[in-house]
Amino acid sequence: MTKGGYEKLKAELDDLKTVKRQEIAAAIAEAREKGDLSENAEYKAAKDEQGMLEMKISQLDTKLAMVRLLDESQIDSSKVSLLTTVRLKNLKNDKELKYTIVPESESDIAAKRISSNSPVGEGLLGKKVGDIAEVKTPRGVIEFEILEITI
Repeated sequence: MTKGGYEKLKAELDDLKTVKRQEIAAAIAEAREKGDLSENAEYKAAKDEQGMLEMKISQLDTKLAMVRLLDESQIDSSKVSLLTTVRLKNLKNDKELKYTIVPESESDIAAKRISSNSPVGEGLLGKKVGDIAEVKTPRGVIEFEILEITI
């Protein structure tokens, strides 16, 4: 994971642990004031939301504990790998594209950041400038020529 991706997840976790926990605790307290808990739908909904929140917090804690940060200074730009930016040409329509290969958790197609696990990402990994990458997609095989690799 990149340092930016790590910081984003850490900020989300901090928000869930502080702000969201307090909001749910307030909702539970408010519902509790309304009387009989056995027939109180608001109380049950707030408790369910609390359970989902705690599960999400646990998942993020586990993910952050197991994360391995990628050091951009150690990346080899002679071939396509994680965190490299690739300029390529679709040989079918001569259209040029530019993508950054990122871990799945940081992919954002609108920002031209594609997952290394996506069909295009997998097809490009390990290729060098001048190579032709045959990418198997749901719509068939697409050939890309690798024009440039940068960090």
